[in-house]
Amino acid sequence: MANITCKALSKQYDGGAPVLHPLDLQIDEGEFVVLLGPSGCGKSTMLRMIAGLEEISGGDLMIGDAVVNAVPARERNVAMVFQNYALYPHMSVYDNIAFGLRRLHTPKDEIDRRVREVAAMLNLDALLERKPRAMSGGQQQRAAIARAMIKTPAVFLFDEPLSNLDAKLRAQLRTDIKRLHQRLKTTTVYVTHDQLEAMTLADRVILMRGGRIEQEGTPTELYRRPRTLFAAGFIGTPAMNFIDGVVERSGEALSVRVKGEAWPLHGPRFGRLQDAQAVRLAIRPNYVGLTEGASPPGALALRGTVELVEVLGAEALVTVECAGERLAALVPSARLPAPGASVTLEFGMQDLHVFDTKTEENLALELQYDTADPPLRTPAARPMAKAGVHQGAI
Repeated sequence: MANITCKALSKQYDGGAPVLHPLDLQIDEGEFVVLLGPSGCGKSTMLRMIAGLEEISGGDLMIGDAVVNAVPARERNVAMVFQNYALYPHMSVYDNIAFGLRRLHTPKDEIDRRVREVAAMLNLDALLERKPRAMSGGQQQRAAIARAMIKTPAVFLFDEPLSNLDAKLRAQLRTDIKRLHQRLKTTTVYVTHDQLEAMTLADRVILMRGGRIEQEGTPTELYRRPRTLFAAGFIGTPAMNFIDGVVERSGEALSVRVKGEAWPLHGPRFGRLQDAQAVRLAIRPNYVGLTEGASPPGALALRGTVELVEVLGAEALVTVECAGERLAALVPSARLPAPGASVTLEFGMQDLHVFDTKTEENLALELQYDTADPPLRTPAARPMAKAGVHQGAI
């Protein structure tokens, strides 16, 4: 195992616009770090620079205590798993896994022992004699992981390894990769555009945007404390609700006006808000409650009409049209409003994020939670009246 250190690391092609702006990053020994972001944000370029497949334009890259800027890929003691499996089609699974050790002239008995040991970890024991064309996508990707593992590298690199698989296989392989890391504790850097993969796999997530690090932290930190509008919109499923508002401050009294409603705001975390400031408010669907009646005075609520009901199993995603805006609530699916029903969306002030429309900075972040984070929850909603409500079909 080894740590990875990036000091002002950057990438630029032939004098063009920077693909990766100078960044500093420390990945600790044994840590599982996910580089997350949309296409073109620089995450795969950074991974390939760590692997030695891309030249470094500026800064230093260290693996362990050594600067590896000029070290060839084969001498970096890293193993990379690609999106397209990259198995030799004419070789069996056994030969694909053993290929790297044979090139190192490892004794035959040692190769056999290590191939079978790695195959057992990834449930490939019964597939060792098969050719890749006779295997499913998930089996081929496990074989590719086994081939990378067998050389016991200091660093594992994964470049969107699950992108070509269906949803069920992705979930299965995510579990396999997580268990593998818990067993081996090898330093791992994993690239994906899928925030669900990042949230379920990572010890730490590096969210990237336009060749820069937008935010980094544990999955819980990024979910609960998004620092920017981009981070809030990218992290979380279902996606965050957004709606525009204007701050109204009169002495100590503070509120934000949204679609004709004045939402009172209290507490020190809203202290940075200025009178007449344009803001973008955000609330996660699982913190939104649905009620049938009118909300009490001073509540954070909006009245609207149900547009769409999507049953997901035990829960349902209800989309409500509120004065031209579409907002969603994730609610239990036992009793659901019918499309066209009039409902009220309610949520707690403690779950509201407030972003400056100009800087996109979260203005209500610092004191949003105590040091000990509260458990995730869905606010309890008042029962829906029978009129306009139907039983959810599960």
